[in-house]
Amino acid sequence: MHIVIIGGGFAGINLAKALTNEKGITVTLVDKNNYNFFPPLIYQVATAFLEPSSISYPFRKFFAGKKNLQFRLGEFLKVIPTENKVILNNGELSYDQLVFATGAETSYFGMENVKKNAIPMKTLNDAINMRNTLLKNLEKAAICKDIRKRRKLLTIVVAGGGPTGVEVSGMFAEMRKSILIKEYPELETSASNIYLVDGGEALLSPMSIASQQDTLEAVTKLGVVVKLNTRVVDYKDDTVYFADGNTIQTKNLIWAAGVTAREFEGIPSESYGRGKRMLTDAYNKVNGTTNIFAIGDTCLQLSDENFPQGHPQVAQVAIQQGITLAQNFKNLLQVKPLKPFIYKDKGSMAIIGKNKAVVDLPKPNLHFKGFIAWMIWLFVHLMSLITYRNRINTFYHWMIAYFSKDQSLRMIIRPDKKSKEEIV
Repeated sequence: MHIVIIGGGFAGINLAKALTNEKGITVTLVDKNNYNFFPPLIYQVATAFLEPSSISYPFRKFFAGKKNLQFRLGEFLKVIPTENKVILNNGELSYDQLVFATGAETSYFGMENVKKNAIPMKTLNDAINMRNTLLKNLEKAAICKDIRKRRKLLTIVVAGGGPTGVEVSGMFAEMRKSILIKEYPELETSASNIYLVDGGEALLSPMSIASQQDTLEAVTKLGVVVKLNTRVVDYKDDTVYFADGNTIQTKNLIWAAGVTAREFEGIPSESYGRGKRMLTDAYNKVNGTTNIFAIGDTCLQLSDENFPQGHPQVAQVAIQQGITLAQNFKNLLQVKPLKPFIYKDKGSMAIIGKNKAVVDLPKPNLHFKGFIAWMIWLFVHLMSLITYRNRINTFYHWMIAYFSKDQSLRMIIRPDKKSKEEIV
């Protein structure tokens, strides 16, 4: 059985891992990047507290020695179900079973100016671009004599009150209090604000009320200005426009407000549901197909009675679906009954700052905050990294940052020629 997996995120890599050295099965994983990366820690790369290699690892190095796994660098274009064939930008592949594990991409809700001018927070490239942009704006502010222009360079607006928005806001607030004062003495008397805006009534809306309240209190104490029931409608000419008519002048709009899946040529239109996610049965087989599956953020499964509207687009769903589908492929090969997917909710968490986090555990309905929650967050994220090398590297940088309240990774790296034309 030849299984082709499109996408090497949480879902795809865990499916491949679970099929390692399985007799009778060969796996080809296709991804447009040659590395797997850990999205929950993207913001720490973006704020220069981790280097990119701490949260990423090359597919080919990971697959080395695993005889039935192979990697193909390429971008998926379309599938031809009648021929069991996928078309890539650099060739084609035949398959017996096809799995979409393509995750989700940033959603701008149709706002073209926001898409064009805001800073996204979804990929490793986004993180490096954000780090460069923020560092360059700091350097520009350091030599800027115009008070209004300097304030725009220093003001940060984070759109989206989910875990990413909360975590990046808290990180910026702590950097402002410690690092910036030491390294940018020119800006010591300059006014700057960090805004965290969300269209809902609370931060971390999927979490418990206790977590929402604790998070609001913690980020506010850090100096973050929280604006709830505030929806961004446009961003142009260095101005963020809100639905209530208010505006904020800034050069830095960080977009962490939403995600959407993608539609692919060859998949019937009736196979898509809310958010462009593929509708599947209890075994993750895409509706209207015979041997095409979808797992992770790109999947909308309505068969789980505990989640009748579909599962949340979080890492644990993707990991568990990948492992379950791997077992079902083994069962399929051995002509055994398939196992329906049932999500086991292990809880949710978010870090706010140093020694500050919130954790909700569904069973036995526990809520943690502060230092204990912070330690739980660190342990879970550390152990979720794909290799021991990533864990050791990340732990090392975390320890430096914890005891020194600093990190030495703030380099502006310009990979393209256009950046050379800029002043800073």
